Amino acid sequence: MTDYNQYKSWPFVEAKKILKRLDTGQPKKKIIFETGYGPSGLPHIGTFGEVLRTNMVRFCFEKLTGLETDLIAFSDDMDGFRKVPDNVPNKEQLSKYLDYPLTSVPDPFNKFNSFGEHNNAKLIEFLNRFNLPFTFQSSTEAYKSGVFNETIKKILLNYEKILNVVLPTLGEDRRKTYSPSFPIDQDTGKILQVPVNEINTEDFTISFIHDGKTHVKSVLDGHCKLQWKVDWAMRWAAFEVDYEMCGKDLTDSYVLSSKICRIIGSQPPENLIYELFLDENAEKISKSKGNGISIDDWLKYSIEESLAMFMYQRPTTAKKLYFDVIPKNTDEYLSHLNKWQNEELPDNPSWHIHKNNNPRYQSKINYSLILNLISVCKSNDPNVIIGLIKNYQTSFNSVELDYINRMISCGINYFNDFIQPTLKFKIPNTEELSILQNVVSEINKIDAAAEADEYQSAIFSVGKNSVFKDDIKSFFKLIYEVVFGQENGPRLGSFIKIYTKDKTIELFNSKLNV
Repeated sequence: MTDYNQYKSWPFVEAKKILKRLDTGQPKKKIIFETGYGPSGLPHIGTFGEVLRTNMVRFCFEKLTGLETDLIAFSDDMDGFRKVPDNVPNKEQLSKYLDYPLTSVPDPFNKFNSFGEHNNAKLIEFLNRFNLPFTFQSSTEAYKSGVFNETIKKILLNYEKILNVVLPTLGEDRRKTYSPSFPIDQDTGKILQVPVNEINTEDFTISFIHDGKTHVKSVLDGHCKLQWKVDWAMRWAAFEVDYEMCGKDLTDSYVLSSKICRIIGSQPPENLIYELFLDENAEKISKSKGNGISIDDWLKYSIEESLAMFMYQRPTTAKKLYFDVIPKNTDEYLSHLNKWQNEELPDNPSWHIHKNNNPRYQSKINYSLILNLISVCKSNDPNVIIGLIKNYQTSFNSVELDYINRMISCGINYFNDFIQPTLKFKIPNTEELSILQNVVSEINKIDAAAEADEYQSAIFSVGKNSVFKDDIKSFFKLIYEVVFGQENGPRLGSFIKIYTKDKTIELFNSKLNV
């Protein structure tokens, strides 16, 4: 039996935090994980990442303990609509509903009863696409059904204590109007950001002034909405959440919500602060801006597993999330998958991506190689590419064939949209031309049936016997720029084996004007 305590990959490190927590708390039959989503805009790739990463921690915890778990994907769809996103239609229509709960804002796409419902559906859709286990929870439904009532009562009973920790974090003007609880206007359905004049802990009501009149409203059954930092603490307590990670931008909020959670007699969840994704301009990606790339964007250009790889890698390091990172992440994923074949490797990223259900992919065909074949062939026909690949590998298992077919389909899209428009072929000078002619000569000397490594060694030897002897990287860059029109390219030995010796010589000569 595997001793999972010995493994040190970050999901195991996080899972062990929860294990320590259980040693000091009350016994629990089920451990609760939570992720949060604010459906004020279309769910972006970062939202998906949080659920995926949390599921990785969850799986490791289950391996460590054998305990039952659940993951609540919570949508704060009762939150007030504060800004019209840039990436939706019918913006003018939406602008009339600022400060309304998101489940009271019309759907600009005219598909659902509200904007909140539309965004919830999109979230559920792409989480299901990746077969991520979760329990969806709507804030609106939880408030109105009374699920939160008992915990909201605790908020009111500790009203002054909560104010004492929240108010010092606010500016002077905000302190004058702040209230942990926002009443919902019974006439308009709008969230009213008004100060509370009085609280009543016998019938759990609050009084406030609106439109010049004093109103009394129950804080239960969805008649009021808690301010979000208080709300966060409240639902941790209500659901008995043991673990929730969050982005770096919520660090201060996590600290404050943790204090509130303790005030109402509960223990805040264990937590990982992850770094934010950046767009091509190094700006934080945002639901409202719609910058960065979407799930659909990524999956147009690569396989699902490569996106999971991107999410797994270095969660506490800021990373650029743009189209140019896709090929590298795809190849890194395949590299790790190839390493994880004959034994269980819980510190291998692929183990976490596939939850120890090992896909038998042992092919040396990677995404970069496929992109270069597409580039050379200038063909949008997948059959042409797979035909060339079979020059190198004559048989595939069903898993390998599925992976390669998916990569070819995505690779054609990537080449057409990103590589083709940027191809720039270098014209070699006299010295460079001579070196490249030597490369062709060495390739020509090798038997066509030789293995890829023999071709690779021959090319390498040309570089070592040239002016590039101390800078082999620049030698290969020269080949890529002249022959492929790019600064980077495939492992040439493998490329020759796939493309064939004769076709490769023909390709080189065409670029050398021979």
